[in-house]
Amino acid sequence: MAKIEDVAKHAGVAPSTVSYVLSGKRSITQETRERVLASIEALGYQPHAGARALASNRSNVVALVVPLRSGIHVPVIMQFATSVVTAAREHDHDVLLLTQSEGEAGLRRVAGTSMVDAIIVMDVELHDPRLPVLKELGRPAVLIGFPAETDGLTCIDLDFTAAGTACVDHLAELGHRRVALIGSPPEVYERETGFASRTTNGFTEAAARHGIAASVHACEATQAGAQKVAAELLAEHPDLTAVVVHNEPVVAPLLAAFREAGRSVPDDLSVVAICPDELAEYTMPALTSVAIPAQEVGRQAVGLLMAKLGGRQVPDATLLPPHLTVRASTAVPR
Repeated sequence: MAKIEDVAKHAGVAPSTVSYVLSGKRSITQETRERVLASIEALGYQPHAGARALASNRSNVVALVVPLRSGIHVPVIMQFATSVVTAAREHDHDVLLLTQSEGEAGLRRVAGTSMVDAIIVMDVELHDPRLPVLKELGRPAVLIGFPAETDGLTCIDLDFTAAGTACVDHLAELGHRRVALIGSPPEVYERETGFASRTTNGFTEAAARHGIAASVHACEATQAGAQKVAAELLAEHPDLTAVVVHNEPVVAPLLAAFREAGRSVPDDLSVVAICPDELAEYTMPALTSVAIPAQEVGRQAVGLLMAKLGGRQVPDATLLPPHLTVRASTAVPR
């Protein structure tokens, strides 16, 4: 691995000159500066992170704010986080992962120390108390998720309203007349988390448009929660022929509960899920689903952030259209 002395020898300058080029502490002629930078490139020299930060006035670190609160399905959240980390490295940035529920105080703490250049925020609520602080801090920021008001913000996510709509449209085309949405745990709705609220809106509006009887049910992310919701649904709505599930941990327990109640999928009950493809593909039967595009959302979120760091204009809102894949879990009702 090349050292600063190797760069100096290659460029025909003193090691201190290389250091000054990197730190910007002293004025160096343009010709000398270009010669040093060319030597750095030729030798593959990797300057110390502190030197890079001094030279660019940046830390090359992005904060990813992911409060791991109750009701959050960590495996899916980590898919987003992994995508952000991978994309950031392609732009020569590291990621500082913040998982504590510090809210506004956490944003101020991170931004106040100048340890990060920019911020990505997840688990966005419709009336998120972090947003006024985020605007006040003045650092480039991107939200993975949409609040109720997006003025002055840059947001990206799957279009969950359209996802809820797509599920109902598919079931309506098959002829289903009574459907239910089995959604997130109660606390997710109580926090007015954006993705859950928007899915519900898309689901209920599409059902009304099709003239389909519909209901929405929060579900604890446990086997007991799944069994309880399944039993209540079948007791209250014996004419139920289809469900949409937007709660990854309860997919398998729900299918088991419906089987135990004598409802076969898809002969007696069609099931559509909003979940990662790998979950839908390996469930028995394979689930008709709208994919959660965690990799694409994370990649584009970083791209938007890098554009903002570079002073370029970016769209305020980026909604990824849902893609529904028909598999073995949906059929015409009997």
